[in-house]
Amino acid sequence: MKAHDFDQKFDVGADVSGDVDWGAARRPNLKLKRVNVDFPSWVVEALDREARRLGVTRQALVKLWIAERLGKAA
Repeated sequence: MKAHDFDQKFDVGADVSGDVDWGAARRPNLKLKRVNVDFPSWVVEALDREARRLGVTRQALVKLWIAERLGKAA
């Protein structure tokens, strides 16, 4: 199937799951690289409060905020 045909099928709300080879699917630009950042304790405490309020982990909150700031979808 051509990409244009796939896009049209998707755009009209048709089920395209059978047209996708899920075994060959890749998620580009998602290779992880670990970094360490030191914050003052008051920053960590504020992050923890906000993370608890939102019901997410501190790491998820930091990743989301950085991605938003850089203009990327998280």
